[in-house]
Amino acid sequence: MKRVGEVVRTAQGLAIVRSPDDSHPKIGTELLSSDLDAVGRVVDVFGPVDRPYVAVSPDRNVALATLLGEKLYAR
Repeated sequence: MKRVGEVVRTAQGLAIVRSPDDSHPKIGTELLSSDLDAVGRVVDVFGPVDRPYVAVSPDRNVALATLLGEKLYAR
């Protein structure tokens, strides 16, 4: 598993994750919490090239507010 980053905010029904470096998952990649629970899928990558933001569409059973501050991982 690879660390994608930490959820820094929510906006328009998406979780916004700040990547720690210039690597990021591809659009459509499923993301997991530290407990290995499925959280959602990557729908966009944007921002600076050296530390991009990743927009994540959460799964139906995931409350956005609970994701703030959570570290997310990709398989």
